[in-house]
Amino acid sequence: MSTASYIKLPAPMTVTLRRADRRASASRPNIQLAALRVPLAAKLVGANLAVIALLMTAWVATGRHVGGLVWVAAAGAVVLHLVLSMLALRPIRDLEDAAARVWNGDFGARVDRSALADDDVLRVGTMFNLLLDGLAADRMRMRKLAAEVIATGDRDRAELAYELHDNAAQQGAALVLELSAAARDCTDPALAERLAGARDMAAELTAQMRDLAQNVHPRVLDDLGLSAALRKLARDASNRSGVMVDVQLPQATPGITASVASALYRVAEEAVRNALRHASPRSIHITLDVDGPQARLEIRDDGAGFDLQAAEREHGVGGVRLMHDRLALLDGRLDVRTAPKSGTAVIATIPLAAAASETPIGVRQ
Repeated sequence: MSTASYIKLPAPMTVTLRRADRRASASRPNIQLAALRVPLAAKLVGANLAVIALLMTAWVATGRHVGGLVWVAAAGAVVLHLVLSMLALRPIRDLEDAAARVWNGDFGARVDRSALADDDVLRVGTMFNLLLDGLAADRMRMRKLAAEVIATGDRDRAELAYELHDNAAQQGAALVLELSAAARDCTDPALAERLAGARDMAAELTAQMRDLAQNVHPRVLDDLGLSAALRKLARDASNRSGVMVDVQLPQATPGITASVASALYRVAEEAVRNALRHASPRSIHITLDVDGPQARLEIRDDGAGFDLQAAEREHGVGGVRLMHDRLALLDGRLDVRTAPKSGTAVIATIPLAAAASETPIGVRQ
């Protein structure tokens, strides 16, 4: 049996003491880490100041007089050491700057080769550049894959829209004509009324198929280009809702390729749909500008507006996210400006050089 004696504390007091010990032990490393996290240049200068202060203390302790010249020499040594330290640490700051640029979204940032860097820092910079090159290559492959998925979806929707418009809707129109002729030639009033009702239902079904074909993929976008598609979008939205939807378009849209036109049209379609569904606007304005290296589309309404950050937290703003992702594949940018009772502006910008390898729509515009 052990001869050591102890006092048994009540359980709550034991827990309190353990928590206090943990806080005390956690605070000491935090203080030490905070002291170690100061910039390297500050550490070097601080160390030199400490050495100089120690030498000055020893000088005074031996009875020597500290003159002004000694202080000037000490200050000059500190300044010289600071300058040399900043030059020596310049390659490390270059690494930090490149990392910060990558963190902020500039994936083309690279570490430049510095004449001040030693072999170790040069190896770190080279490995950093190799990692960024690999990241850029992987990002490009993912973008190509996502663009191909979207292009495949667009082709599938175009084929479906073609089948709906040119086959199913045409057959529906023929059925409407047959039912109209049958109702006209029928001598039985009751049967004629039933045929007329069937004709009306067939006509409504045919109109719905054409609207569905338009929503799945607007044929006018392929046949006549982005400007005509935006005009039709505004006209159809105004006819359905009674809200004034106007468009302001340039005389020509050079450089607008099929992918750019499709992305901008989908942004306009989603923005108009959201405004009519949620904002209760009196008017919607669609403006397209093609100014040199970029195309800019703005959809502005005078509706209720909303709190964008709150909507993102609560609902994720799926439509906005889809628009953003689609534009990102073309190096585009989406900007949503809104506030409660202040309307909403959706602005899409795409650099035309992003799709320069494509054949412009040209005469279709």
